Amino acid sequence: MAGFRRRVDIIANYTEYGGEVRAALEDDFHHFRVWVRHEAGSVTAIGGEALRFPYSACPQATAQLQQLLGMPLSRVAHSVTRQTDANHQCTHLLDLAGLAIATAARGSEKRRYDIFVGERVNQRTRATLVRDGNEDLTWDIDGTHIEGPYAYAGVNLREGMAKWALSNLSEDVAEAALLLRRCTLISMGRAYNLDAQVHAVNTGHCFTQQPERAEQALRMKGSTLDFSNEGQRLCATDNAWLQEVFTPTPSA
Repeated sequence: MAGFRRRVDIIANYTEYGGEVRAALEDDFHHFRVWVRHEAGSVTAIGGEALRFPYSACPQATAQLQQLLGMPLSRVAHSVTRQTDANHQCTHLLDLAGLAIATAARGSEKRRYDIFVGERVNQRTRATLVRDGNEDLTWDIDGTHIEGPYAYAGVNLREGMAKWALSNLSEDVAEAALLLRRCTLISMGRAYNLDAQVHAVNTGHCFTQQPERAEQALRMKGSTLDFSNEGQRLCATDNAWLQEVFTPTPSA
C-alpha cells in the first residue's frame, strides 16, 4: 500500500550522575539524529545531525538546539516549544529533541514509533501510529480534519490541535497524537514534485524558511525516498549509533 512512513527510535542510558538519550528519525523527506545529556533534572548538553534533508540550509539548524541548554526535563515533549521559538528551529530536530527530553524525564530506556499515512483519495486518508509494537492511534482524515474515532472527531490538525491534545489527553497519548498530527500534515508533500523547487519557500515557519535564508536554501534534489513497502529500512543505519553507551561523570 502506497503512503508516507516515519520511524522514531529512542534509546536512553542512565547512571547515578545523569544520562544520555539518543534519538533518530527517518521518513520520506528527512533523516535526523539528536542526542541529549542531562544531570540533576536539566539538559546539560545537546547536539544534532542532519543525514538527509530537503534543503541545503537544514544542517545549520542543528546549532539552534543549543537554545535548549539548561531546560528542565519535562515529561511533555511539546515543552520544548516554550523554551525556544519553534519558527527559528528545524521542526523535525526540535520534535525529536522534545521526545528525547521527555524520555529522560520519564526514566524510560527505549521507545519506538512507527507511523503510516496512506495516499489520499478525494482528500481522505487513514493515519496510523504504532508505539513499541502496539497500534495506539488510527485516525480517519478528511483534508486537515479528523473524522474518527469519535474522541477525535472534528479536531483540526492545523488549528489548536496542540492545546486541545495537551488539555484533553494523557501525557503519553498527547505525545503520540502530536507526532501523528505532524506526520499526517507533512505526508501531503508526497503529492508534489518537490525537486521542481529551486529553493525553500519563504514562509517563516521554520529555520530554513525564514526570509533571510530561504532563497539561499537550495533544494536537495533526490532527497525524497519512498518507504511505502519498506518500513523496515527506516532508521536501520542508526542502530549502532543509538546503542553506543555514554558514561557521564559529574558536570560532564
